[in-house]
Amino acid sequence: MSTTIDKHLHDAKCTHKPLELINEKPIDYLADGLFGYGKIQLTTYTEDPEVKPIPLAWGHSNPLSRGPITPSRYGNGMYKHNAIGAHAGPYSIYHALAVGSKQLKLNHKADYTNAQPPVDFPQQPQWSGLEKIVAMDPFGHLAPWLFSDVSEKEGVEIRPTISITKANLQLTELKEEVAKGNLKVDGEVCVNSNGDLHITKLAVDPVWYLPGVAKRFGISEGTLRRALFEDTNGMYPELITRPDIKVFLPPIGGLTVYIMGDPKFVSDPSKKLALRVHDECSGSDVFGSDICTCRPYLIFGIVEAAKEAQNGGSGMVIYFRKEGRALGEVTKYLVYNARKRGGDTAAEYFHRTECIAGVKDMRFQALMPDILHFLGVTKIDRMLSMSNMKYDAIVDQGITIKERVPIPDEMIPPDSRVEIDAKIAAGYFTTGKVMTQDELKNIQGRTWEI
Repeated sequence: MSTTIDKHLHDAKCTHKPLELINEKPIDYLADGLFGYGKIQLTTYTEDPEVKPIPLAWGHSNPLSRGPITPSRYGNGMYKHNAIGAHAGPYSIYHALAVGSKQLKLNHKADYTNAQPPVDFPQQPQWSGLEKIVAMDPFGHLAPWLFSDVSEKEGVEIRPTISITKANLQLTELKEEVAKGNLKVDGEVCVNSNGDLHITKLAVDPVWYLPGVAKRFGISEGTLRRALFEDTNGMYPELITRPDIKVFLPPIGGLTVYIMGDPKFVSDPSKKLALRVHDECSGSDVFGSDICTCRPYLIFGIVEAAKEAQNGGSGMVIYFRKEGRALGEVTKYLVYNARKRGGDTAAEYFHRTECIAGVKDMRFQALMPDILHFLGVTKIDRMLSMSNMKYDAIVDQGITIKERVPIPDEMIPPDSRVEIDAKIAAGYFTTGKVMTQDELKNIQGRTWEI
């Protein structure tokens, strides 16, 4: 038994060719009438006469002249969208499931009453131009309110890509720091004897201006578009068919900023700033795995940031969703297995990652400083990080770092000496010893007891 369905192929021009399926029933994409129309449009083309995207002038200092970011096809978005991809990064798939299972109405319109930021982050000079911010929308926290008239007039969905709120931060280690006298209860930054910290926090979804991202990586826009298209298995055909659209919302995790002290001090060069830029490691950060220094360094960064705020400056921790050096948790655990079965020495630390992933790190810190530009940061007094890649990326963006602060030796778990000594030998900052390759062979992690 065989049947045929149409497969939409993009070649030099659009054609339709039959695709034969053996022993398969045809898929009925219209079975429940959810989307209310029969036509499934796989992509749009710049030269299509129907295409009239909402004007978008990336880098313009006036948000109304800059225009909104609108990737959605809903409403009149099919021909008016001006960005590729979907809102909410990887969570866009859950949104699709909610729509498909009819738990979320297709025509749901968000009511943003009282959802506006409780803290004002004034526009900074860095928000303008094509160089400083290329990986996030600097007006993303104000989008629903700034562009409500555009949304109504054009019949398109406009959603925020940044949200800002206030909260208290509770961690067991902070209570211990108060008990040891390392963190003082002042009622403003540290609000009680449990060590609870009063914070302002921002959640940011990535929004890429493709020409700017390509320039950061020293490649052409065409190469970037082709790589994104091919390596996602053709998931975003408009990367190829819509060269006029310059903005892409990638399906990756974003970041969270935790600010201690008065948020306006962050951009004030007369105030000291302590900063920890931290990349996600759920195994350590959340569950306390001792194979790396991630949670200890995170806690150290939070405490030092809080102390700087108490001293009249500000403290900040920026948490990026880049699990396993952006290689992912599955790859990370495979590397753990290879390390533990192969002797787990500092000399082989990066090599074992390269054997499985092909590279030792895919965090690509070149885009990381954009959030600093958004916040108006021009100098960092105490950089609570040993990473040479983070340091180089920040300094390359014209932001001064006055002091680099390594994790205290007593906070390093024994099994993570492999990681930290390998990183120091590879270029991480230290005030201590840098081991030779022969010495790294003698730094060995805990073996499995199986």
